[in-house]
Amino acid sequence: MEYDDMIHLPHHQSKKRMRMSLSDRAAQFAPFAALTGHEQAVEETARLTEERLELSDSAREELDRMLQFLAEHPKTVRVTYFIPDAKKAGGAYVTVTGMVKKISRYHGVLTLTDGTEILVKDIWECVPIQET
Repeated sequence: MEYDDMIHLPHHQSKKRMRMSLSDRAAQFAPFAALTGHEQAVEETARLTEERLELSDSAREELDRMLQFLAEHPKTVRVTYFIPDAKKAGGAYVTVTGMVKKISRYHGVLTLTDGTEILVKDIWECVPIQET
């Protein structure tokens, strides 16, 4: 046979590099994620958002009256408002409860005492809560 003269020679060991461990050698052949981020993209596409609802003119007028009253007489309120989604069309409606700190007509922001700032244009409903 052609390799009979070398088959019994010792395996070559480099003097400059250490021998690679079996786990490191196996890692060279491990599968890799060819579509990095694909799973996250599919999850993002499947994530549902709500469509922004538009207030009727009468509901907008009622909300304006309520905000004007709250600016003069701060009370504890329950506010439902829309938060636009940063990644796709739509968003989510969130309801919070808190004491009104101030309402800035100039900036169009309702601020609660806990620091929550809500854009007036995003408010769907604002209901005063009866304090006992």
